[in-house]
Amino acid sequence: MDLPVMPPVKPMLAKAVKEIPGVGHVEPKWDGFRTIVFRDGDEVELGSRNEKPMTRYFPELVEQLRRNLPERCVVDGEIVLVRDGRLDFEVLQQRIHPAASRVKLLAEQTPASFVAFDLLALGGDDLTGRPFGERRRLLEAALAEASDPVFITPATGDLDVARDWFTRFEGAGLDGVVAKPLDGTYQPDKRTMFKIKHERTADCVVAGYRWHKAGPIVGSLLLGLWGDDGRLHHVGVAASFPMARRAELVDELAPLVETDWSQHPWGAWADQEAHATTRMPGAVSRWSTGKDLSFVPLRPERVVEVAYDHMEGDRFRHTAQFRRWRPDRDPASCTYAQLEAPDGLDLGEILTLRG
Repeated sequence: MDLPVMPPVKPMLAKAVKEIPGVGHVEPKWDGFRTIVFRDGDEVELGSRNEKPMTRYFPELVEQLRRNLPERCVVDGEIVLVRDGRLDFEVLQQRIHPAASRVKLLAEQTPASFVAFDLLALGGDDLTGRPFGERRRLLEAALAEASDPVFITPATGDLDVARDWFTRFEGAGLDGVVAKPLDGTYQPDKRTMFKIKHERTADCVVAGYRWHKAGPIVGSLLLGLWGDDGRLHHVGVAASFPMARRAELVDELAPLVETDWSQHPWGAWADQEAHATTRMPGAVSRWSTGKDLSFVPLRPERVVEVAYDHMEGDRFRHTAQFRRWRPDRDPASCTYAQLEAPDGLDLGEILTLRG
């Protein structure tokens, strides 16, 4: 491979802001695997944000990128998985599997798509020093004939349209919008773009905590919501605490520590058979091999209010943010019914937009 921009490249990032800025370009915020595609003839390499190799996990997409991208190019975008008209990040995560036979099967059963939103190189030209507005025009021309499953993200310069997208596109599994200055150059690993994400609050039961990697202080609170099946479901974690507060929480939560696992709602977390049918707080993650996911069980008697952006299935998609304790709330009242569900929207309507 011999390109004017060579791997690895860390993608340009975005910083969170509350309102959509008037910078001239806004596009949907895709919920998938951020990926920079390097193509030099038949050679295609998929570079991830954390520089872990991605190419082997998406053989079906590699072939489609050969068909749809220019002969020599470097394209920044997102690998996504569409199921039932929505983005499905949980199923996308399952594509990362060590067994080649499993990778082949998943490629057939749950094929991925690629959404392009920036062009770093074309032919023999390095475009990273050119303004984004020019890179966007070149991207649109380079991928003008691209077809499913390779797409160009829709974009708009109209703030009213952008605000509509921010609200409406959530129904297809997107979690906000990204605003990009039209005069900006491509700056790897720098937060020069702006992301605007949804934020909501929920009252959750605290049913345990994990230790912090730095020592015997609280790392994260394990959050639960009661389901219609009468069980307490693990929905995520809250971890936004100053270090001094993490130490205080150990003593504060000590009276709630449950010593009898059989009395805890998640007492079966160590049972691997339970993981096959239920998302447990001790379940193994393919992204955290070797990481200690054990936790200290607490009697589910305290309620916390947390902020979150959106749900992925029955769990918070990202780490929730602590807001306040709710001593006035009965833990039994913390159910899924309190969560706001966006109106549905078929993702196909978004992928076929051109602006």
